[in-house]
Amino acid sequence: MSLLNSILREINDVVSKVDEQSLFQAANEISKEKRIFVLGEGRSGLMVKGFAMRLMHLGYIVYVVGETITPSIDKNDLVIAVSGSGKSKNIVSDTQKAKEKGCRVLVFTSNLNSPLSNISDVSVLVPGTVKDDVGSDRKSIQLLSSLFDQSVHIVLDAVCLYLSKRDGVTNETATKTHW
Repeated sequence: MSLLNSILREINDVVSKVDEQSLFQAANEISKEKRIFVLGEGRSGLMVKGFAMRLMHLGYIVYVVGETITPSIDKNDLVIAVSGSGKSKNIVSDTQKAKEKGCRVLVFTSNLNSPLSNISDVSVLVPGTVKDDVGSDRKSIQLLSSLFDQSVHIVLDAVCLYLSKRDGVTNETATKTHW
């Protein structure tokens, strides 16, 4: 059980460092008047897919970049990118294209000095360890970017909880949109 407790302590430490004001700022970017496009790679991509599903349950029009049914973006859309390092080439490239088309960009990352964060309109810092962190920068017993991925999942769920309260979406209402 001590291994699980160590992981939970790490997650709690990271989540406790997330600025709640940045979560409110992020949530204010999310609107039912805009289409939302989410993207991430690897496990961060899985976290952002879970976020997309929950946004759909809350009544938002949301697409996962790279899926076969995803339409092209437009200047009125919101792009939400998740990358621990903020350096994932495909994520940075796709986000840059969206920015050039006039999209708003919201980023969740552990690196506010990254190329991805520099493109964003709003960035939320989730200071979890990522795969390239070594030595004293590596603040996790877990492999690769596990700590960032676990923490960003909780942060994204917190954004959804805030949105549900803001928009008056109850559990019963969200359940009706669930498969």
